[in-house]
Amino acid sequence: MTSAHDPYAYPQAGHGTAPEHRNGFGIAALVLGIVAVVLFWTVVGGIVLGLLAVVFGILGHRRARRGIATNGVMAIIGAVVGALGLIGSSVILAAGVSLLNSDEFKNYSDCVQHADTQAEREQCAKDYDQDVDN
Repeated sequence: MTSAHDPYAYPQAGHGTAPEHRNGFGIAALVLGIVAVVLFWTVVGGIVLGLLAVVFGILGHRRARRGIATNGVMAIIGAVVGALGLIGSSVILAAGVSLLNSDEFKNYSDCVQHADTQAEREQCAKDYDQDVDN
């Protein structure tokens, strides 16, 4: 049994100790940010989770600044990592939309729709490759 004056004793609730502040938003921001960076190549992973990480990171940092939460740095790191996932996913999405709206892809799509045999579809792919390379 430890005495009341033991410096290694753990404080017990209800004995004059302040309640422990937590920052669930900071933890959520960091976890969501890491998942967003890992899954940045997907729309859901990068954009949705990245955006959630940024929002939770901002909320967690604001709570930490007011003194009602801890881990303000964790919240900021989660927001930054989430923003990186959001940016990476946005770049991939923009490149994909640009590719799908290109004249070369429209020509390829039209060619494949009118192709009746596998050999004609393969020729469409070869023509598309030549159009893209030029």
